[in-house]
Amino acid sequence: MKQLSQFISRGMAPLTLACALISFYHPAIFLVFKPYFLWLFAASMFALGIVLKPKELKKTMQTQRFILFGVCTQYSVMPLLCATAAWLANLPPELALGVIIAGCAPGAMASNVIVYLAGGAVAFSIALTTVATFLSPLLTPMLVELLGGTYLPVPFWSMMQTILLTVLTPLLIGMACRKLLRENAEPFIEIAPSIASLAIIIICAYAVAANHERLNSISTSLFIVIVTVNALGYLFGWLCAKFFKFNAQYRLTMAIEIGMQNAGLGVALALKHFSPETALPGALFAVWCVLTGAGASAWLRRNSQYVLK
Repeated sequence: MKQLSQFISRGMAPLTLACALISFYHPAIFLVFKPYFLWLFAASMFALGIVLKPKELKKTMQTQRFILFGVCTQYSVMPLLCATAAWLANLPPELALGVIIAGCAPGAMASNVIVYLAGGAVAFSIALTTVATFLSPLLTPMLVELLGGTYLPVPFWSMMQTILLTVLTPLLIGMACRKLLRENAEPFIEIAPSIASLAIIIICAYAVAANHERLNSISTSLFIVIVTVNALGYLFGWLCAKFFKFNAQYRLTMAIEIGMQNAGLGVALALKHFSPETALPGALFAVWCVLTGAGASAWLRRNSQYVLK
């Protein structure tokens, strides 16, 4: 079981790509998950709550200046980048809104894994993900309405309710379970990353399956937007951290946190409140950022002496 769990969590990038390809050629395999995608996302947030170490998180939370700068960067750089890119590319309203939703989501749990593999500051990464996630019920729908309301009507309160139920509630339940179980929580902690990874993989694969016909005629501009926003997210995350005078390990963490959005949440929100087409940018972004994040972490492990200095 432990080896299978490690295989899923560490192999998230190739598994995401493989399932996306399978869902494209055989969409019926993943369309069966339509009634369960919100439950799957809730499971990923519950897993994040389980793996959070209260002592480590408490210690990191004491560096309030770093967390404040990080969260402000998270909710400013990526939303503006995505909104600007969607506008410049002149995307159709559904796709433009999907790009903006992905950009307004908090950091992803996958980024915590990538930060660990890359040799970054894991506690800082988890703190940023946690704080941004706690703020997401208010900030995500607010930013989506502000930046994407010109494309389509945005149901602010419905989106807020969805995030509260599928993000905040399972996260708090996971944290409570870890506290109650104490040392007995260890088996759940071991499999939690694989549960979260598997849930996101299935959500993204379902979004691809739901857009099977649209993918055949999708414009190149959407792919260019996804690739550009992801790359600029990494770059601006690093530059902002350098401007804030973070050390090299924190700069690396910021780059990954900003570049890798919780596109799984974006997909879930788009599927729940808009059309399947609106979920397509988030699905593509999730696949792409996991691939680039995993590739970057492999390179960084080999070249850490040049980066972390």
